[in-house]
Amino acid sequence: MIMLDPATKDWLTEHGFVVEDEELWQEALTHGSTGALRDYQRLEFLGDRVLGLAIAASLYRNVGGAEGALAQRLNALVSKGACAKIARTMGVPEHIVLGKQAREDGAAGSQNILGDVMESLLGANYIEAGYGATAELVHRLWAKELNGHAGRAKHPKSALQEWAAGNQRKPPEYKLVDRSGPDHAARFTVQVSVKNVGQTEATANSKQEAETEAARLFMEQYG
Repeated sequence: MIMLDPATKDWLTEHGFVVEDEELWQEALTHGSTGALRDYQRLEFLGDRVLGLAIAASLYRNVGGAEGALAQRLNALVSKGACAKIARTMGVPEHIVLGKQAREDGAAGSQNILGDVMESLLGANYIEAGYGATAELVHRLWAKELNGHAGRAKHPKSALQEWAAGNQRKPPEYKLVDRSGPDHAARFTVQVSVKNVGQTEATANSKQEAETEAARLFMEQYG
């Protein structure tokens, strides 16, 4: 039977997770690079849905505005970047179980991996303690972000789309120009262009994030 490192179990408990099935929690922290039969991907799938519902319910109860505004805030609060931020605050990088090469490649600091593990931990807690307890945990861990400005400003891609339309320009076009690095630490470079105006490029840990940053840079330069 697989047992958690005692320090990891204490760390999880201190942050409010309900740890009974240690094998489940070991799975939640294990990356595919280890070659283990079970890694965090299935729990990540579950945790992603739990997180989305918990945040959506909180926004519905506590935030006014139309559906579009709520959706914009939801997307910002459950994004990979938001999840990775919470994971870093909690100290997740010290407890991820990685293969030797992945760790040497810096996978413990990867935004994608940290975001995935954060979701997998929520999935594991849902299995152990149910939705109510996990939703409370989400609301506590995300309290600063829920009360902050995440998602309140217009998303850069939306802002660029509206800017192009308002200036009688063709819609912006996004193009993946480069993908580098191993799968667990991939880097994507995206170019966004508006015909007869200009173009900008940005690189990030996911294609979506690279598109967002490229749109932000475009608006800074041309908007």
